[in-house]
Order: sequence, then C-alpha cells, then structure tokens
Amino acid sequence: MARGDGRLTHDINPQEKGPQDACGIFGVWAPDEEVAKLTYFGLYALQHRGQESAGIAVGNGEQILVYKDMGLVSQVFDESTLNTLVGHVAVGHTRYSTTGGSHWQNAQPTLGATPAGTVALAHNGNLTNTAELLDIVRERVGSASGELRYGNTTDTALMTALMGSYADRTLEESAIEVLALARGAFSLVFSDENTLYAARDPQGVRPLVLGRLERGWVVASETAALDIVGASFIREVEPGELVVIDADGLRSHRFAPAAPKGCLFEFVYLARPDTHISGRSVHQTRVEVGRRLAREHPVEADLVIPVPESGTPAAVGYAEESGIPYGMGLVKNAYVGRTFIQPSQTLRQLGIRLKLNPLREIVAGKRLVVVDDSIVRGNTQRALVRMLREAGAAEVHVRISSPPVTWPCFYGIDFASRAELIATGLSTDEICRSIGADSLGYVSLDALVEASTVPKNDLCRACFDGVYPIEPPARAGKDVLEQETIPGCETPDRDGLARAASLGDPADGLNSLLSAGGAADALRRP
Repeated sequence: MARGDGRLTHDINPQEKGPQDACGIFGVWAPDEEVAKLTYFGLYALQHRGQESAGIAVGNGEQILVYKDMGLVSQVFDESTLNTLVGHVAVGHTRYSTTGGSHWQNAQPTLGATPAGTVALAHNGNLTNTAELLDIVRERVGSASGELRYGNTTDTALMTALMGSYADRTLEESAIEVLALARGAFSLVFSDENTLYAARDPQGVRPLVLGRLERGWVVASETAALDIVGASFIREVEPGELVVIDADGLRSHRFAPAAPKGCLFEFVYLARPDTHISGRSVHQTRVEVGRRLAREHPVEADLVIPVPESGTPAAVGYAEESGIPYGMGLVKNAYVGRTFIQPSQTLRQLGIRLKLNPLREIVAGKRLVVVDDSIVRGNTQRALVRMLREAGAAEVHVRISSPPVTWPCFYGIDFASRAELIATGLSTDEICRSIGADSLGYVSLDALVEASTVPKNDLCRACFDGVYPIEPPARAGKDVLEQETIPGCETPDRDGLARAASLGDPADGLNSLLSAGGAADALRRP
C-alpha cells in the first residue's frame, strides 16, 4: 500500500517543494482515559506539521508500548491498533525530517533504556550541536545504544541515549543534565512508564503549550490540538523549562535562563490559523499582515483573491484595508494532498492544475491582486500568473504576506538551499519580471513583526534577515549522522529492531515494545 512521503502536502506545484513544516508533538497524562486515542486525535490536529511518519508510545506503569510507521496519522493507526495501546501516559509524534532521512528507523517516538526502565521521546525542532552530542554518546555509552544501534540517525536518538547514560540518577535528573547540553531548537515531550515530561529550549524557537483535562494534563505543539481533545489552555511551556507530570501533580524545573526567540515563520505559515501564539490568534495576525501589506503596496484593482489556503487570511485583510472586493478566483482540489502516480509528460505540463483551477467567470477581464504567504523558487507563482492570464485576467498583481526568504533555517524548517531561493539573487523587480506579474510586493519585516505583537528581539527572524539567535552548525543537513560511523551500529533494518523487541534486550531499551497485537505488528509490517 502506498504511504505518504510528506513532500507534496502543501505544494501547489508538484515540481517545487515549498517550506516544509516542523514536526508535531503531543503528550498526555490522564489515568482512566483512553490516552492513545486522545493522542491520535491530538496528532490528527497537528498533521500539517509533518506527514512522513507517525507514532504513539503508551506507558502503563510497567512497560511502554509503541506503534509507529511511515505515513499519515490516519494511515498508520486504526481503532484496533489504538485499542492495544492501553495505559495512563502517552507520547505522540508526526514527523517531517530535518536531521536523519525519511525512513522507518527514524520514526518517532524514539526509545532508549534508563536505569529504571525505558524512555520514549518525541522532538520538534533541530539541534545545532549534533556532532558534539555524538562525541559525548561515544564517550559515555561506549557503543551505540537503543535505536542508534539499529540505524536511527536522528538527533532525537542521541538525546534519548544520553538520558539513559546516567546510572545513578532518575530520568528527571538526567533530563535536566541532557537539556543543558543540547543546543538549537527543541520542544520535547517524553515519558517513562509512569511520568510525562515536556521541555523547551532556552530560546523557545518552536512552540509548546500546556493544557488541562478534567482528569489529567496535555502538552502539544499548538493550542489547536488542545481544542481537539477538549483540554483547556493553561500556559506555554517556558523557554528553558522542564515540566514533569505524575501522580503527585505538576512540577517545574529551570534548566537554563530564558532568552526568547520564537519562530516568526510560525505566524506566516507553519501554525494552524486557529492556533494561538503568545496570546494572539494566528488567523488574526495573518489578517493584520494583509492589512499592512495593503498599506505598503496599494494598487488599483477589481478583485483580491487568495492562493488557497495559505494566502486566505492575508487576502481578507488586504481586501478590508484596500476596499477592493474579496473573491475566490482559484478553486483547490481538497483531496490532492499527495500523489503516488507519476504523471505522463502531457499531464506534467498541466502543472499546478492538478491542485488549483481558476474560476474563469470570476477572473476574466479583472485586474487581480493575488495574495500568497511566501515565494521560494518562484515556479509556483510563475505558473499561477500564467494560468490566470489564460483564464482572461486583465492584470495580475502579486502580494506576499512575508518578507523575501533569503536565508536557510537550522532550527526545524526545511527551506530550499540558499542558492535555490529566488530572492537571494534577484531584486523584487527582477522577481516580478521572472514570474510574469504586473507588480510584486512583499510585506516588510517590521510590519510582519508588529502584526505578531511579539517584541522584535523576542523573535527568530533568521530566514528573513540572516540574524541567527543560536550559532548555526558547522555542518548541516539531514545526513549529519548518516555520514558518521557509530560504534556497534548494526545494518539498519526493521527486522533487526523487531528481533530486539521480541527478545526483550534490556540493553537496547526495547524490551518495553512488547504488546499484544498492534505494537508488535508495527515492528514487522512493510
């Protein structure tokens, strides 16, 4: 059965990869609740943050049961599988890969042995000192441990291995030590057999929020996931904070001073519009960006249309501010998220029509303002402009609700390389000519920051201005660990990991994988 590859979900043009999302993480501590199902629905709400693989680990006080596989949340799990994952604490993950390739061994949550049992860890973000942490793992463990041994090449697996490397400490104490060693962007949810943990890097680059159930607690990447499971929002997990939740309640540790640098691109594209960040609705922010875009780049036109759905809120704001009517000039096929059938050359030439089609009776003869969230290579906008002109548009004015993206991200978003970013080598006028528009305008960085209502110094703006709040890695890319030789590492395959689980090898921290039905099957299914 074909499974999701995570590459086409948001791409309107199949030939152009847009900015790929960070991962989605979810954790719940709730005795007497069906925590696996709560986690499933939480991950469903976070599917936009990663579409390559999904997994859930459940602790029942004695062991951790895990089920993970490649594909979307709805492809990986069904009701019978979730019914085998019984316990009171759960950790879930939906992945887009930034360190470690997109293959089964790298699906999360990642498991590792601890002196008292097992840790299951899910990570949103990207570390910048991965090579340094690998050296520490080599020194402390002496050989590959846990999932590293079976071909896991993620920075998450390094943190999991380190958390089990303190023989005389509890997981809570070990986590504080490991979190202080890590650099870069990391929002984490993890658990042992009894307790739920959540942590956020000192800069708080990636989001993480805390919610309350009637009989438990929830941690998630976005407030929208709290809404889905009926949890009330309590607060954000603070930068540099470790939260611990067990039968004794909730307690907090500070492992580093807070130096907030939240990701500005969350407001532009990554987060769901019904999510709240820093107390403000993302939808409200995007509408306000549209208003500011209209003030900065006015134009005489007949109709404002969005590129659905990412450009919709800003298009609403642009229309409100400019007084130009808002309309739907493009129809999106809601069921084309990814395709496993390679199109013929004839079909390939149709390009973005697989996903978008103009409403000819709406756009014909009109001067259009087309609002989108960003331009990466420019191929999508070039095809859109051509399509609208073929449908009879008199003029096409493109407006972008973010500044030009000119720098790569090292903190969990996968942009094109800097050489591929169209704004790196061309001016706005040159980009306008390249995509064939009558005019082109980007919102300014200051206007975007002001619309977010977050102080500029508390935001990471590196993809727009090249100012990195955390030192970038000396060597970046998904294959950082795949190019390393890890002592004791076996040939990465599913069967090896399945054998370790079946044998219950405590040295690997995989003995807790054993369960009836679903979880064992997850280790063997193709």
